[in-house]
Amino acid sequence: MPNLANRRRWIQGTATALGAAAVAPRLWAQGAPVRIGYAIARTGPWAAGAQVSQEPNYLLWAEQVNAAGGLSVKGAKRPIELIGYDDRSETETCVRTFEKLMGSDKVDLILPPWGSGANFAVAPLANRFGYPLLAPTALSRKLIDMHLPYFFSLLQQPDKMMGALVDLMVANNVKTIAIVYMDDLFGLENFAALNSALKKTSIQVVDRKSYPLGVKDLAPVLRTMKDLNPDAFIGITYPPDTILASRQAREVGFNPKFFYASVGTAFQLYKNVMAGNAEGVIGMGSWNANTSPEARAYFEAHSKKFGKEPDRWASGHAWAGLEILQQSVAKVGLDRKALRDNIAKSEFKTILGPIRFDGSENASIPGTVAQWQNGEFEVVWPKDRATAQLKPKPAWK
Repeated sequence: MPNLANRRRWIQGTATALGAAAVAPRLWAQGAPVRIGYAIARTGPWAAGAQVSQEPNYLLWAEQVNAAGGLSVKGAKRPIELIGYDDRSETETCVRTFEKLMGSDKVDLILPPWGSGANFAVAPLANRFGYPLLAPTALSRKLIDMHLPYFFSLLQQPDKMMGALVDLMVANNVKTIAIVYMDDLFGLENFAALNSALKKTSIQVVDRKSYPLGVKDLAPVLRTMKDLNPDAFIGITYPPDTILASRQAREVGFNPKFFYASVGTAFQLYKNVMAGNAEGVIGMGSWNANTSPEARAYFEAHSKKFGKEPDRWASGHAWAGLEILQQSVAKVGLDRKALRDNIAKSEFKTILGPIRFDGSENASIPGTVAQWQNGEFEVVWPKDRATAQLKPKPAWK
């Protein structure tokens, strides 16, 4: 089991140390804290995504709720106590930690781990113990099709995301594409969904290559693809690989009309690392600060606290999941069966707009595509959710 050095408790409710010290006794006096447990990657290959899209949101949310007097539990305010562990990007560690949190520690609520694979492993366990799991980074139709009543996926699923991408390609007269994809659950499911969507079109796949977790060099693959001169490149990639593929495409001079890479394209890190070369790159994204006034308030609070922007895809879904959990607890309390039923049957107001679930699936948000334009990751597809129009990608600088 993870030791105390890896455990993180957040009880205080304000941004400054003095403020936190003053607020904590008042919060504890209001009643026993609501103990919320989770395991998430702080080290290892999953950490790049987890420490952008999820754990910062958990910390900010708990801080804001506590600063406002605590979590409303059917009208009674109680402080939040977060109990977080590093799963070290290991599925076994992640599962054993959640089993401890739910089985022996008997925390009141849990928050999800990062990534499709970890959620695939933890969701059946959460279902067995009867803990609602609102997952903002599980992109798996297989997981949806398991029909686990306590599992809810906030992201748009592979068929929706890849369907939206193919629709965008068709609308812009793309004739040929080349594909690289991660050889794991996320990559394989999205690759399958992409192929399924492409079969309904006349678009030709000129090359397709898989790669393993931790890949260090994609240049040989990209050189081969450059020689085939496709209209579009599609990378179904994790954050480190998204940056690797983009950098090496620039280095080898591979500059197709459309360059799509995700996950990680929506991160501020991508914009910073690629500098001017982020312009025109497309990827998985669903919102930005212009999506709603509430989204802007969240964006600004996150940026102020952490000195970095939330990503324009899963971060928003993570925050929406916390909003849904908070609204449900306020309505039905901490009875987990009642929470599950309320989440399953209700529509919730979130920074992304109204969200309701059909079974385990977010039924309110369609597949989307976004593009870096002048420093913002703009939603460009579908048109009815777009914050900007698609622009031609300039040449790498």
